[in-house]
Amino acid sequence: MDNPDLSKLSIDRTAARVSRVRRRLWPWAVGLALLIAAAVLGFSGGLGGPVTVETAAVTTAYPSQAVTVLNATGYVVAQRKAAVASKATGRLEWLGVMEGSRVRKDEVIARIESRDVAAGREQAAANITVAEANLEQAQAELRDADRNLARWRELSQNNYISQLELDTAVSRADKARAAVRSSEAAIAVARANLKAADVSFDQTLIRAPFDGVVLTKNANVGDNITPFSSAVDTKGAVVTMADMSTIEVEADVAESSLGRIKVGQPCEIQLDAVPDTRFAGVVNRIVPTVDRAKATVMVKIGFVDRDERVLPDMSAKVAFLEREVAPADRKPVTAVPRQAVVERDGTKVVFVLKDGRAMRTKVETGRALGDLVEVSGVPAGEKVVLKPLDRLADGTRVKVDQK
Repeated sequence: MDNPDLSKLSIDRTAARVSRVRRRLWPWAVGLALLIAAAVLGFSGGLGGPVTVETAAVTTAYPSQAVTVLNATGYVVAQRKAAVASKATGRLEWLGVMEGSRVRKDEVIARIESRDVAAGREQAAANITVAEANLEQAQAELRDADRNLARWRELSQNNYISQLELDTAVSRADKARAAVRSSEAAIAVARANLKAADVSFDQTLIRAPFDGVVLTKNANVGDNITPFSSAVDTKGAVVTMADMSTIEVEADVAESSLGRIKVGQPCEIQLDAVPDTRFAGVVNRIVPTVDRAKATVMVKIGFVDRDERVLPDMSAKVAFLEREVAPADRKPVTAVPRQAVVERDGTKVVFVLKDGRAMRTKVETGRALGDLVEVSGVPAGEKVVLKPLDRLADGTRVKVDQK
């Protein structure tokens, strides 16, 4: 057998060294590629870093703001308001209303225990019956006395009786006539007593003084009711009610601004309880008294249209207007600050913040509302960039200035 050539059996280690080099260089290549991609994206998104911007919210505004000359705050009040009480004293026997009940003028809303007063009224009525019976008796005696007097006068003319007997007959007739007048006066007194008893009985019935709504209930059945409530454990007013047709807003206006207001001036009223509605109002009165402590004058503003949602003691904001606005202008519109709207490529746009980037959004502008402008195309609540720079492009990364 021939001997093999062992020199040809050597191992080629070049491929293994190349493979190891490639494995060591691969992470560096991937990292370098990522860095280059990040640099490219950073450059395209804002010259290598986020742009610092100021922002403002897309809000809702009312067109009447453009014609507002003065704003004031106040409260809703009812000019016609009463604490309904009884003139009589007694225990509350019945209460027919509660908070929110609507009542008509002279409607009985409560009743005080009245058995003693009712008994007195019945007695007064019986006294009238007695007086009328006494009158009938007196009238009968008068008729009899007049007949006797006529006979005695005829006999006296024929000298059948003495003058003394005639005088006696005349006196009897005069007494009967006086008795009739006395009975008539007694009837008048009895009727007056019955009227007084009726008044006393009626005072136990508590009636509504005007058409209105019960605001509060101050007493319950069984409570002792006393005029002016001066006694311990007694109640004065049974209920408190108000005439809702006299609802107004009382607002304090600085005396330095009084020259901007006049009676009959249109206003717009906003209630904190009904924030989405603006109510039309008008200046009814300017109270001719200045509050020295606050240097203000009270102005009373009436509602043009009555609304069931308006209740006494609600807080209100009043805008005094240069002129009356149309009903359609009392509805809110979407608005942004004027500085947020710019023109790009012949189109008006705003830059809306989304996920840390400024997204260019096309809008259509409308009326100017003070520092705001009416827009469409962007919803309320979004954040927009104020004074967007020329280098701000669609999709640019931004950072909000926190100052």
